[in-house]
Amino acid sequence: MNAPSQFALLRQRRFAPFFWTQFAGAANDNVFKNAFVVFVTFEAASRLRVDAGMVVNLIGAVFILPFMLLSATSGQLADKYEKSRLIRLIKLFEIVIMAIGLAGFVAQSVVLLFVALALLGVHSTLFGPVKYAILPQHLRIDELVGGNGLVEMGTFVAILLGTIAGGLVVAIKPNGTTLVGALAIAIAVAGWLVSRRIPQTPAVAPQLAINWNPFTETWANLKLAKNNLAVWRSMLGISWFWFYGAIYLAQLPAFTQRVLGGDEHVFTLLLALFSVGIGIGSLLCERLSGHKVEIGLVPFGSIGLTVFAFDLWLASRHLAATGEAGIAAFLATGAHWRVAVDIVLLGVFGGFYTVPLYALIQARAAPTHRSRIIAANNILNALFIIASAAVAIGLLRAGLSIPELFAVVGVMNGLVAAYIYTLVPEFLMRFLAWLLIHTVYRVDQQGLENIPDEGAYVVVCNHVSYVDAVVIAACVRRPIRFVMDHRIFRVPLLAFIFRAMRTIPIASARENPAMKDRAFAEVAKALAAGEIIGIFPEGKLTETGELNPFRPGVQQIVATTPVPVVPMALRGLWGSFFSRAHEGRAMRRLRGVFSRIALVAAPPVDAADATPDILFERVHALRGDAR
Repeated sequence: MNAPSQFALLRQRRFAPFFWTQFAGAANDNVFKNAFVVFVTFEAASRLRVDAGMVVNLIGAVFILPFMLLSATSGQLADKYEKSRLIRLIKLFEIVIMAIGLAGFVAQSVVLLFVALALLGVHSTLFGPVKYAILPQHLRIDELVGGNGLVEMGTFVAILLGTIAGGLVVAIKPNGTTLVGALAIAIAVAGWLVSRRIPQTPAVAPQLAINWNPFTETWANLKLAKNNLAVWRSMLGISWFWFYGAIYLAQLPAFTQRVLGGDEHVFTLLLALFSVGIGIGSLLCERLSGHKVEIGLVPFGSIGLTVFAFDLWLASRHLAATGEAGIAAFLATGAHWRVAVDIVLLGVFGGFYTVPLYALIQARAAPTHRSRIIAANNILNALFIIASAAVAIGLLRAGLSIPELFAVVGVMNGLVAAYIYTLVPEFLMRFLAWLLIHTVYRVDQQGLENIPDEGAYVVVCNHVSYVDAVVIAACVRRPIRFVMDHRIFRVPLLAFIFRAMRTIPIASARENPAMKDRAFAEVAKALAAGEIIGIFPEGKLTETGELNPFRPGVQQIVATTPVPVVPMALRGLWGSFFSRAHEGRAMRRLRGVFSRIALVAAPPVDAADATPDILFERVHALRGDAR
């Protein structure tokens, strides 16, 4: 598929102004927060006789509190009002906040700085639902993963740059506090100016009556999200990542100092490596997913998060700090390189894990409620972050070292992942399908745009191998419910995938008339619900590589429920391990690995024309001579 690179979005007005607006906002949050932390730690604490550690923890709590209290309201605002205007107003609010912050830095007033910090938390809370809900209104479905990848990459790079800039500028003598306040105002103004270029984004629920009670609205939003299980479980998956990531990021300074023996520059290096890893993983998602929302990457990401958490423990469990060394001394120790690689790969697999989940929420949430569902996601994220702090404190007080804490969290991630994939086999099924077409086969996809993004359809295809349904499901963006011979449906190992795909087993009227009737009833029900049904009209696997005659099942289905039929053809699977090319038996010899195959689709055929002969001709023409 010759889809353009995600970086092309950075040259288009429908994405670029928004990207740089959110980039500036994320950077400014961290310029201010880190400058505040450095100011309190190195100047205000001694002069005001306050506990710097307590104030630093309070900074984190004050910033996250608005997410708990105001996310529900911000979600309603984002659904009710035109989003580009709302963003500009939020950016103007940011300028006012940073003016208060500048006053606090100039006066060296911790009270004023806390006021600005609380308001900055409100600003981020208001911006959060708009940030993710605006993307589906400007991007096509095949651009969602790429757009989210760029946003995630940009966010972590902005966090890194903002953190570094805030710490460096506030430390400049003698006017660092004034300079950092001025820098924050400059970034806020730049964000507002670029936000003026964001295209108009119509309100999705202009008649919505705002419920100003944050508690009842929060509960209503959570109930709303739970109505869509795929969305709800994606929200839980994202929140778990925030739990996981918050523990690592919170312990990284102490891990750098007490275990690795590094100074603040080494900490910044490790933070940069993690951010680079997140950016790489986020950007790779588009390429690995084939420009579609591919939740098969989520298990891949969770496996990496567990493996490299455990390896980080193995790499650091015997290390002990003997002082505070700089970057050169840190890199001169061979064991530290393994730690650095683990941190990069944790970021990479974190990107694989989160980007598809955000894209899935955007794609499957009802447009009229999307912002409120994203607001509910932000509330869950905040709750999980708070829970992560409590768990980390408890485990460390129980006597665990920081490397042991990392190992325990990695094991917890593995257990949570196993539970999720048992509960939602669609995730694991998509992962296995993704592995199949990215390791065993190389798939050339042609004409798949003929399958619309909405509405009921039947797709028909030639039947070459036991994994035909898996290959088709891995390539087509929308979920497909296949009607499959009950004997193939029960093939060991593949049976799990077929059940996860909600495949409908069928038998002939002579063999089991009751099963056939149930299958046709289930097909009619699925089509009435707007789903896609997949059928192999030959009724059995080919034993010669050539098409068998098409049976009349498709014609019977569309006579009952008239929907268009999309002809498809698989090329190149004959002769592979899963076909019957060797003496009429499949899965006897390992062959056809790394084969280049193709899935080709033609324009839909009207229900009235979907006869066995016409469909046979279309599929045969698509397949050509490439069996």
